[in-house]
Amino acid sequence: MSKSGQPDRPYADIPRIVPIRFCQAKQIETSGAKGVRYYSRFFRMPRSSTVNSFRLNRLPGLFLLPAALLATSALLFAPPVLADDLPDLGESARAELSPQLERKVGESIMNEIRLREPSYIDDPEVSDYLNRLGSRLVEVSANPTGDFQFFAIRDSTVNAFAMFGGFIGVNTGTILTAQSESELAGVLAHEIGHVTQNHLARQIAKSKQNTIPSMIAMAVGILAARSNSDIAAATITSAQASVVQAQLAYTRDYEREADRLGYQTIERAGLDVRGMGDFFERLQKAGRLYENNAPVYLRSHPLTLERISDMQNRAQLAPYRQVISDLDFHLVRAKLRAQTGTAREAISDFGLQLREKKYASLAATHYGMAVAQMRQKDAVAAQREIEAIKALKVSSPMISGLAAQIRFSANDTMGAQVIYREALQNFPQSKALIYGYAESLLAGRQYDQCLQFLESQMQISFSDFKLYGLQAKTYSALGKRLQQHRAQAEFYYLQGQLGQAVEQLQYAQRETDGNFYEQSVVDARLRELRALQAEEEKLKREGG
Repeated sequence: MSKSGQPDRPYADIPRIVPIRFCQAKQIETSGAKGVRYYSRFFRMPRSSTVNSFRLNRLPGLFLLPAALLATSALLFAPPVLADDLPDLGESARAELSPQLERKVGESIMNEIRLREPSYIDDPEVSDYLNRLGSRLVEVSANPTGDFQFFAIRDSTVNAFAMFGGFIGVNTGTILTAQSESELAGVLAHEIGHVTQNHLARQIAKSKQNTIPSMIAMAVGILAARSNSDIAAATITSAQASVVQAQLAYTRDYEREADRLGYQTIERAGLDVRGMGDFFERLQKAGRLYENNAPVYLRSHPLTLERISDMQNRAQLAPYRQVISDLDFHLVRAKLRAQTGTAREAISDFGLQLREKKYASLAATHYGMAVAQMRQKDAVAAQREIEAIKALKVSSPMISGLAAQIRFSANDTMGAQVIYREALQNFPQSKALIYGYAESLLAGRQYDQCLQFLESQMQISFSDFKLYGLQAKTYSALGKRLQQHRAQAEFYYLQGQLGQAVEQLQYAQRETDGNFYEQSVVDARLRELRALQAEEEKLKREGG
């Protein structure tokens, strides 16, 4: 925290990149694809386009990247960090975007995904688990001090992707397909390898193109190939086909590089190295069955028998290690399954598993049943499942959180608070428990206690926008309008919504319920954000 009481701004000395959408360019055409027009937030093409198969309805924020790069006034470069025993893929790969700039681009894209992508899973329990597992891997990776963030996308296809700045997304289909935590870790470790080796930046750096349209076409092709082969194919038909094709040709080398790094990472993390090869082998078999409709992960991460054999040969030489998947791995999978289809279907599926005793984890199966029962609004039945879990003598922040939610739904706010407080003693870093406890204090009209709790958490997580959102709600309940708008401004700012943040501070200036110090803090913060707005406007102008 700064002396003014405001949260410190990460990367304050780095210009903020404005997420410019392609639709703002009105129309972009390349010489060989005159019918190509990019418009609308989802970057769709008109039906009359010369490439009518080109469409994108997933992760629109991902394709803000080229424009964000072009809007930057200067590109800082740094030499790549190559892993031990990995090949140098050529002189053209040595010029890379600086880590600081990559992070800012990644943050901009991530903010767009959070705000506008409906399949983004805003679930702190799923996020907590992915980031705990991811952090375990990062700590023993080629860049143990790297700043990574893992998130989930609700999509039944098997896929994962790495973006600029250490942001790694994984589809729910990948989590549900993995049969062990080591298999899921293998996928994450592979994506971590893409990040630590700066593969996306190296692909873009290989291009010698110097015009804005050609750079956009090239960058879109590279990124599109990671999530949808149809998009990549359409992009390759443009005048920039040779450029894009040349960039995509490096993909297999990058995949082998990420494989080796990923293998080393899961081995150092104490996980089962066989999991990585087993998972990819199942995907490869699935690809043969699907033929032209192979899983997306196979199309964006091309598998070969050579790669699979290499992973399996390495695993055979390693000493045998029996690794038991963490309980939270099973709980996350159970929760995602319970949220699939209708509540009745989920209840039926978990009931069948319990009757036939076909499950990997009995506790997780009861947990999934409880989640499904809560979807059905049957708190009594859900509580029975919680009691069954308690009899198994297992512990998890997810189990405690669900137990508290059941109490809360039964209007037992005090009972929920007791569960939250006890669980936070054992799991103090659980975001789901932190948010849940704050919500229970707010519901119980314990506003002063809620503010104290939130302030203590902000000292630890100063960039957690949800804490500021809860703080704004609490100030609103107390009728403290200036502080409400000030907290709401930080809530917007930390999500990259600078305009809304400035607007909230302007509202705060008009309020008369603050003292001189509070008004001064608002004035100072408003000047700071207006200066950032001026920087953004300058970047927009320079970005064309």
